[in-house]
Amino acid sequence: MALLEIMDLVKSFRGPDGTVHEVVRIPRFTLEARSQVALSGASGTGKTTFLHLIAGILAPDAGSVRLDGTNLAELSESARDRLRATKIGYIFQTFNLLQGFTVLENVLLGMSFGPGADRARAMSLLERVGLGERLHHFPRQLSTGQQQRVAVARALANHPQLVLADEPTGNLDARNAREALKLIREACTENGAALLLVSHDRDVLNSFEHTASLGELNQVASLRGGAQ
Repeated sequence: MALLEIMDLVKSFRGPDGTVHEVVRIPRFTLEARSQVALSGASGTGKTTFLHLIAGILAPDAGSVRLDGTNLAELSESARDRLRATKIGYIFQTFNLLQGFTVLENVLLGMSFGPGADRARAMSLLERVGLGERLHHFPRQLSTGQQQRVAVARALANHPQLVLADEPTGNLDARNAREALKLIREACTENGAALLLVSHDRDVLNSFEHTASLGELNQVASLRGGAQ
């Protein structure tokens, strides 16, 4: 059985004028445990909405997202939150670090939503991503590349089965992008997590053995020609 299985997934949003706009319509998508797949996703292909549906941040209008056999659509909002905290790690393009907390506290707070804060693991992960001497720095005191490394450590803190990455190199220069991508992939492998990464960067996509086009998977985007 696949780790992630999506069937007939549909999501729409209502605009300010009351018009309903369908953003995602994906008949089928699967991801095996411990696999690493990159999805090419240009603007208008519904990439962030798709990842939010997988993570349970959004509820679909129709269809199912099954993670490790559990259908997220059948869970309450609080149950989805618990599942996300324990089984999914999310690396956001904008990192979403808490500016008033230190590097170590950012990771510990992420752990608190799952099994609980584990200071030793948090410190070990931050050491692994090269921030062992930055534990008590605040995000504003770090470079963009270092902030990305905090986000990677936080995403892996609760031993997730699946890591989702939304344009994780989008805010980095070429050198930091290569380093961040290498770090993300190695860290997922070391922690036994599957990786689903969405990017429009051709260099990023070319570094993956397994790729797919979100524009082709998403029938809405296909009908629009891949642009809104």
